[in-house]
Amino acid sequence: MKKISDLKVSISGIRGIVGKSFTPRLILDFTQAFSTYLGKGKVAVASDTRPTRDMVKHAVFSGLISSGNIPVDLGVLPIPSFQVYVKDSRANGGIEITASHNPVEWNALKLVLKGGRFPFSFEAEEIIDIYQQGAFRKSEYFPMKEYEEDSFKYHRKRLLSFADTESIKKRKPKVVVDSCNGAASPYVEKYLRELGCEVIAINTDPNALFPHSPEPIPENLKQLSEVVKKYGADIGFAQDADADRLAVVDEKGEPIGEEYTLALAVMSYLEYKRKSPVVVNLSTSSVIDEIAQKFGVKVFRSKIGEINVVEEMLSYNSFIGGEGNGGVIAKDVHLCRDSFTGMALILELFSKSKKKISELKAELTQYYVKKDKIKVSLKESILIMEKLKEKYKNEKLNLKDGIKITTKNFWIHIRPSNTEPVIRVFIEGKDKREINSVLSDILGEIESLRR
Repeated sequence: MKKISDLKVSISGIRGIVGKSFTPRLILDFTQAFSTYLGKGKVAVASDTRPTRDMVKHAVFSGLISSGNIPVDLGVLPIPSFQVYVKDSRANGGIEITASHNPVEWNALKLVLKGGRFPFSFEAEEIIDIYQQGAFRKSEYFPMKEYEEDSFKYHRKRLLSFADTESIKKRKPKVVVDSCNGAASPYVEKYLRELGCEVIAINTDPNALFPHSPEPIPENLKQLSEVVKKYGADIGFAQDADADRLAVVDEKGEPIGEEYTLALAVMSYLEYKRKSPVVVNLSTSSVIDEIAQKFGVKVFRSKIGEINVVEEMLSYNSFIGGEGNGGVIAKDVHLCRDSFTGMALILELFSKSKKKISELKAELTQYYVKKDKIKVSLKESILIMEKLKEKYKNEKLNLKDGIKITTKNFWIHIRPSNTEPVIRVFIEGKDKREINSVLSDILGEIESLRR
């Protein structure tokens, strides 16, 4: 049986540091396992723009062909566009090569099933079991690889049908967009122009290195903020390397925070599209509950992870949801996190409300959100979580995913990451000083529990 303890394997994907845990042999074997699970047919393959993409892609091609599947090379493509492609082209499945927001030395395989969705947990477990057992399908037939030139067209068609381009064109917002030289680079400028925007695009060279860390958090938005102020833009957008997450900078050059990316998108959807239950994860801001209350709809909270949100959206017939990391999901386009959909919703809200982005955010309750993490091994994380559960057993707890402690003034969510060897800590409240103090105490406590 193969060991996978040094690799991050979850329903969010299979990822690691290239040349260490993430090797050509491992990529080949995992691809064969996935190919075996899918059965014979066409399997789409795309990537973000990391320098290691060709090495990984050729190992993926080998794994698919040796199992009798036909690889369809889509080149560089955002993950939401890839998921739409798999659904609309009726491919048998797909593999996107991307480590999303992780640093450039990481890479990953994101597995997509027929219909364009990620595996549910039980399906992911079956794929991992095939990998561990080495029970790969062998083929005497070795098909030729195929290519598709304009694979973004499927996503583009859905997006332009979904967006109210007439309203956006009337206001013609001036937009700065930073795709971090990632997978959205070949597509995003043209898309925003088609929506009706005046566009200033930065970092849109898919052949260049990431100019900064691809995670779209405030400390990585300095260049975007400066360009927004320089050109007097109405809004700035930042995408991560695979374009499933979206960050927003207002007209003053101030990042509004990823939680408020989702908040504005949800507000736009409920105001201008339809009333619908909202599904978000346990770590998403309470501002979503206030927006939902205003429109008279319910909020349901899932475990962390895109597919968990999607599963709950299907259960509750929800059309809008997402995660507070800037991951907007609108069922009308596709059940996946999608920065392009997030842009359309926020631009529609901006255009129809005739308000500035800073004004739209100011109308919402201002919560202070802090997110941090501590590097730990898998063994350490299990031990730490058990000790925390015991210590806080008399508090108001939600154990659906890690530990969420809710008090009168704040909530704090502590959980092992599915994508990195860390324990993540999220805290939200209205008193900035209080949450900074509580976060410091919790981080210190976690560190002490390692000893």
